[in-house]
Amino acid sequence: MQSNTPAPAAPSSAAKSVSTARRIAAVSWKPLLFAVLMWVSAAAGEIPIPGTPVPITLQTFVVMLAGLMLTWRQAGAAVAAYLAAGAVGLPVFAGGASTMALVGPSAGFLLGFLPGVIVIALVKGGARAKGAAAMLLTALRYFAAAFLGGVVVVYAFGFLIQSALTGAPLMVVALASMGFVVGDIVKAAAASLVAAGLAKLR
Repeated sequence: MQSNTPAPAAPSSAAKSVSTARRIAAVSWKPLLFAVLMWVSAAAGEIPIPGTPVPITLQTFVVMLAGLMLTWRQAGAAVAAYLAAGAVGLPVFAGGASTMALVGPSAGFLLGFLPGVIVIALVKGGARAKGAAAMLLTALRYFAAAFLGGVVVVYAFGFLIQSALTGAPLMVVALASMGFVVGDIVKAAAASLVAAGLAKLR
């Protein structure tokens, strides 16, 4: 017996286009937001440290937050977009620098943001939102991830490339940058607490 029930209409090409656009917007606004935040954190000001040409900014804090709050693909896209903006000449780096910063003393730190943020996002694990103890464990795990990616990985790139570009011994570069390291460990702690708190709110 033949059924008289009409077959469901296939979605039109216009509907498919709208659906695709919405999916793209849903996954791309967060990386774009964090790319803008990285620029804002660089433009907000910098603190020079004697003995090193690289200033302190809040960029690493934003990079850590991106890794802790986004997937590794989104976090990587955010940093890649930020670096690409500077590479094409936009003044998005500290001090309003652009392309030349990617071949200057701070190049290694900037380039290290990309593998660093991906490491953070990959090793952070899931958030535990129920109870103070669970939030504390999440914050500790986030801190470990932020420290590994945002300090160890970023500074490995930064030290090696700065030493190669300036001709200074690696140990001298590392010792001159200890102020940055201490500051970024504090930023890792702050970022982990912020990300864990936001995860609990979600």
